[in-house]
Amino acid sequence: MNGLKKGLGLFWMILGPASIIFLFLQAYEKVGLAAEGVQKTNTALQWGIILFIFIPISAGLVIFGYYALKGEYDQRSEGSEEAAD
Repeated sequence: MNGLKKGLGLFWMILGPASIIFLFLQAYEKVGLAAEGVQKTNTALQWGIILFIFIPISAGLVIFGYYALKGEYDQRSEGSEEAAD
């Protein structure tokens, strides 16, 4: 189980920056496809809000993955009925 936690930690550490890169590429594409004027401004504003919300989430994924990879979540709480590895 600890190996799975460490593997998923690496996955979260890769997923965080990958998702932000993907969102930036989507934002660039969608804003570029929008018609000039108000529609382009609205699309840019929407993607700005989306990126503003997801950047901290992605940073959290990286931090969570880092701690999982280091083994910070290997300890079980007292009273846990989970079988030992």
